[in-house]
Parts: sequence; structure tokens; C-alpha cells
Amino acid sequence: MNELITLNIEARSYVADVTDSTALKQALLAVKKDFGHIDVLEFSPYAGWTTFTNVLETTPESVMEQVNSYLLPAVLSVNEVLPGMLNNGSGAILFTTGLSSMFPLPSVGNGGIVMSGLRNYATNLHNELQEKGIFVGHLSIGTFIQAGTAGDPDVIAEAWYNIYEEKNRFEETFPKGIDPTTLSN
Repeated sequence: MNELITLNIEARSYVADVTDSTALKQALLAVKKDFGHIDVLEFSPYAGWTTFTNVLETTPESVMEQVNSYLLPAVLSVNEVLPGMLNNGSGAILFTTGLSSMFPLPSVGNGGIVMSGLRNYATNLHNELQEKGIFVGHLSIGTFIQAGTAGDPDVIAEAWYNIYEEKNRFEETFPKGIDPTTLSN
């Protein structure tokens, strides 16, 4: 945040547990109160590998855990920012998922179910909102996120920024063109 401040960009942080819908809504309301509206929503909570189950071990409970930590918070967040974006005729909603949203990976059975649902939601939003001046994009990450690696957060942020700036495609994989058949399960 200090880097933004040195660039004369007003920055604040708002913390909320995405699995607590009341806290998430309050945080989004606080942002709107402080800034008037939200121009860009980048939604990318990460539950970690410990919450994923292999498809053969996936249960209704493990799927609901992913629904409650990924899908429902995304819908709530969109519901909070979309009215302002529609009113302004501009904005961007950016969704980040894992590669299993696009390519079935048995090791991420419960997560893939939910991430593909989120991708479907994002696709529908994109189709409905593109003519209304609101960009909706999707980035599907197929690498571990860790500083100093191919999945460095700064490199991912740059990929997102390029998609956002160009606004000429709905989705992309990261790394670009990754072949899911080369991944181990």
C-alpha cells in the first residue's frame, strides 16, 4: 500500500472473511462509503490445497465448503458492486480461479465443481454486461502462487492488468497456453 501512496494513489485496506457474508458485505459497504463506488472488483480468494478433495473422495460437505468460501462470496460481491457500475456505465469485474474451472483435474474434485460454476457465472455476466460498458474477465491459474517463481503474484497481477487494459478477451489461462495434460494429479 505504501507504494500506491508514493504514487499519490489513495489506498486503504478492508479486511473480511469471505466465508462470513455479513462481514464481507460490511467491508464492501465501507469501501463504497469511503470512495463512493467500486470501479473494479477483482475476486480471488484462495482456500489452499488442504480444502480440496480428490474426485473419488468428494462429498456433499466438501463441495459445500467450496460453495461457501468461493461461489457465494463471489455472487454477493457482484451484487454489491454491480448497481454502481450499471449506474456509471463502466467498471470491471475480474474473477480468478484455478485451472480446474476450465479443465477437469481429479485431484481438485470439489474445487473444480465450484470453480467451473463460478466460470459459468462469470461467462454469463460477461455476455450480459459487455454492451453496458462493464468488462467481466476470468483468469484461470495453473501454477502454484509463490514469489520468485513462475507463479509470482507480481507476474500474475501484470497478466491481469494486461487483460483489463486490453479488454479484448474474456478469459485466459496463466501461464498463458498451459497444457493441463502435462500436470500431475
